[in-house]
Amino acid sequence: MSVTQKQQEYVAKLEAEIDALQTRLGQHENAEEIVSRHIKLLHRYNEAKDATQILIGRLAAIRGTTIRQIHQDMGLLDEDAN
Repeated sequence: MSVTQKQQEYVAKLEAEIDALQTRLGQHENAEEIVSRHIKLLHRYNEAKDATQILIGRLAAIRGTTIRQIHQDMGLLDEDAN
């Protein structure tokens, strides 16, 4: 098998994979738009999380305790504290 034939087979395999992924995603969906939407949602999530951590910090200061203790008091998991 020549190098050109191997390349053509590889390209055909990749195109088949792209078609399968597009079918799975949906024919009228655009992957770039989906990624962009997820990035925007992550930014919104991080802004809300940052604001929440500021409020928890202020609450800890008012109560004279630690942020960790406020997290424990509110039943927040360690993953939520980061």
